Amino acid sequence: MSDLAPLDAALSGLIQNLTATQRRQLAREIAKRLREVQAKRIAAQLDPDGTPFTPRKPQQRLRGQKGALRRTMFSKLRLARNLKAESSPDSAVVGFVSRVQAIARVHHYGLRDKVNRRRSNLEVQYPQRRLLGIADREVELVGDLVLAHLAR
Repeated sequence: MSDLAPLDAALSGLIQNLTATQRRQLAREIAKRLREVQAKRIAAQLDPDGTPFTPRKPQQRLRGQKGALRRTMFSKLRLARNLKAESSPDSAVVGFVSRVQAIARVHHYGLRDKVNRRRSNLEVQYPQRRLLGIADREVELVGDLVLAHLAR
């Protein structure tokens, strides 16, 4: 995982010369692009460092229903309504909202959680699947977006 400190040190002086409106536009563009990149990475089921997620356990057939898997992992977590990009003149944030945030936290950190909140007391230890993160590719993307914004 990369740290944004070198990028921040290199570009902070240039960014401070922008007006608050220009910084807000830049932060909005960065957050939007990072949200797209994170959603694509989650769809590909890859950690930020490029390693594949731990595969899902095989699902049992439910009371005679046909079909193996119901859907791919995290197909609804990566939707725009659940994975939000927020920005201000001083920050760009990509994160999950409300109840989805709790589900994402369990999978991101590999915590224990109930399988079904309404009907079961069965708790399961979920494997760690890092949903959000900044890799070297994203650091380069942010640097390119800042430079492109400054060039305009």
